[in-house]
Order: sequence, then structure tokens, then C-alpha cells
Amino acid sequence: MSQPTLFWHRRDLRIHDNAGLYRALKAGGPVIPIFIFDYEILTQLPSEDARVVFIHNSVTELAEAYREHGGDLRVYYGKPLNVWDEIRKEYDLAAVYTNRDYEPYAKVRDLAVKELLAKHGVSFHDFKDHIIFESEEVQKNDGGPYTVYTPYWRKWKTMMESRMVPFEGGEVSFYLKPYPTEKYLKNLRQGKAKESIPTLAEMGFKEVKPDIPAKEVPRKVIRTYDETRDIPGVKGTSELSVHFRHGTVSIREKARKALGLNETYLKELVWRDFYSNILQAFPKVVDGPFREEYKAIPWENNEEQFKAWCEGKTGVPIVDAGMRQLNESGWMHNRVRMIVASYLTKHLLIDWRWGEAYFAEKLLDYELASNNGGWQWAAGCGTDAQPYFRIFNYDSQQKKFDKDYKYVKEWVPEYGTPDYPSEPLVEHKWGRERALRVYKEALAEARGEK
Repeated sequence: MSQPTLFWHRRDLRIHDNAGLYRALKAGGPVIPIFIFDYEILTQLPSEDARVVFIHNSVTELAEAYREHGGDLRVYYGKPLNVWDEIRKEYDLAAVYTNRDYEPYAKVRDLAVKELLAKHGVSFHDFKDHIIFESEEVQKNDGGPYTVYTPYWRKWKTMMESRMVPFEGGEVSFYLKPYPTEKYLKNLRQGKAKESIPTLAEMGFKEVKPDIPAKEVPRKVIRTYDETRDIPGVKGTSELSVHFRHGTVSIREKARKALGLNETYLKELVWRDFYSNILQAFPKVVDGPFREEYKAIPWENNEEQFKAWCEGKTGVPIVDAGMRQLNESGWMHNRVRMIVASYLTKHLLIDWRWGEAYFAEKLLDYELASNNGGWQWAAGCGTDAQPYFRIFNYDSQQKKFDKDYKYVKEWVPEYGTPDYPSEPLVEHKWGRERALRVYKEALAEARGEK
């Protein structure tokens, strides 16, 4: 038997249109796909975590898909470096293929694995898959990464249209053309898996039932996206974020379909690229503001108010509805994400990193780059061209996007009764004026203007 090549699944839990898997298979067989439940990550999570259940279910489905093609998915649980040391002893490996992950922990992990394999003469190949353009691909004309979305979008679109190739009787951007993985599945190593998939219980987790949206979205939802995306009381968004996060769908396929249906939706997909590019080019944003001077903001960080915000008990209906939706479902409507983040960072003057960390704990679709970018946008310390003085008026947001309180009543059943607070924790006019004063004074001092 010739030396096997291993393909390492991570944020790409699918066979279809998988860049790294395609290249591994095309290089020749036998190819053995693997997945590692990362002990380093899992031990930091609560025992009832819907994300782990979603990943476990997706890995189980992936294993079944491989079995249908005569192959097998080897699934491990442990510290990645230890697992890879076991794997390279078990197999006389030809090479390892995978798709890139741009988060700091993943980059350190992958470098360590690459170095371990190199010591034993095994090559490590990684590829772009879960975003469309990497930071080095979309650069300003005079060099360097874009830090403002609108010009980034224009350059992104120019890049997209710069190289067209034949596809299904017409043309498609080279960057959106799918990888025909299925053509080479004959190169999978044939045979049944030697071991079963580790159970949730074996990894210290309990079974929960996350509410996972479908992978396919009705065309009408995308076609009318620009009209309905901001209305939380209707199903006006694709809700595909959890699938994009874990790669159970192809970003290229969804972007290709969006091109012919709704540019507004396509722009939302491009935000994923933009924030990923920011993380790649400016890793400092992981634990600090993009704009350095915002380190000077003297946050109030009232723990009781933060607890009320987390529990959806602020006395602001649309904020409370959003937080309860998050706590109960692991998802929150994007318009409402902006409103709750603005309320926390501006009205309550609580450090955006507190909110970011809470979202990271609760969101099924948690993705470091997008979560971080969204929170810094809300706090005014990120890449946004209109920083601290944007403060959402929650009353006008309510009237504009949920005027009949349909969304609020779904998640806050006691709204309108004596059981609901008669006053918000912090009223808009007073909170806005305080935030403007605090931000302005702190930034002026940080810039040496006073």
C-alpha cells in the first residue's frame, strides 16, 4: 500500500467544494480524512454547550458521507500535538493537507503541528477555504490592507470581476468557481473506520438540542433581503452564519448564488472577509481596540448593570428581547446585535470586551473576527469611519424596525404588564450625553488635545 495522505478537517465540515480536500484527493490516494476534537478548546467550555453538540452532529454526518463513498473519517479527541504524534507513528505519511484558520490560537497550533511533521519528513499543505479573499489579496493601490469597509468592498468587487472563467454554460468569477471534490473521491482510502466517534459524554459534555437553521435558504429570502433584513420579527435573513462558521456550507457557493439575487446580501457576506482581513493584518484587535486612543476610555463597568444586560432585564424592550433570544437560542438578529451592543458600550459605559466575551460564550455562530469587529464597531473603537458619536436611540430603533412589538412580545412575554420594569437602567437622553462627554474628554486627553 502506498503512503497515505491525511486531510485534516477543522472549519470545513463538508466534502462538497472543499479546497484543501480537493487538492489532497487530486494529488492521488490513498487519502484518509481526520477530525480532532481539540482538548485545549473543549476544556474551556461549559458541559452544556450547543456548539459542541452541533460540531459533534456535523462530524457524525460527515463520517456517514464518507462511508457512502467507501471511505472513513478518523475522529480523535485530545491535544492536537499529541494526537499528531500518535498519527505519524501509526501511518507512514506522505503528506498532510488542511484549510487555513486565521485565529491566533489556530495559527500557533498549526505551526507547531507543521514543525512536528517536518521533523519526520512529512510535508504540511494549507489552503484558503472559508473566506473568499485573504488579507494579502485585497490591498490598497498604494499597498497595505483596507481599514474601511466601503473602499474594501469596491476593491473586493473589482477583484471578483477581474478574472472570469467558464461555468455551467456561462461565466463565473475564478474566485467563486467550486472545487469539484466529488470527481476524485475514488482516491479515498477504502475501508471501515477502526474506531467510533468519541461520544459527547466521553468528552465531558451533555446532550442538548440546538435549534439549527437549514443549510438551504428560500430564494425569496435572499431576493428580498434588502427589504426585510432589518426587521427582527420576520424571517428576513438567511441565518446561515452557524454553517459559515463551521464550514458545513461553501461560502463560494452562497456568494455565487447571491450575485444573481441580491447585492445587499452579497455585501453582508463580504463583511466576513473584511473582518477576517482585519484580524489577519492587525492581530492586536483580539484583546485591544483597533484605534489605540480608545484604550483611554474610563468604562463604568457596573457589574449589576452588566448582569441585567446579560439576562435581558434592562427595561429596554428591544435590548431585552435580543438578549433573551441569544440566551435561549444561541442566535440573535443582526440589527438587534447592533442595538444591544450600542446600549452596553454607550448607555451603560461597559467595556466592549465584556460584551464580546459574553457573545463568544453564547453564540452558536461565534467567529472571533466577526464578533470582535462587530463589537469594536459598536463601541466606536474599530475600523468604522464614524466612531464614538454614533449612539443608537433604542426608542427610534424600536419604532423603525419593530413598531408592533412583534419581536419584543415573542421574547419578552411580560412586556406591557406590571412585571416589566417601568424605567430603563439608563435612559437614552441622559446616557447619550454622558457617553459623548466621557468619550470626548478621554480621547482629547489621549491625543494630547488638553
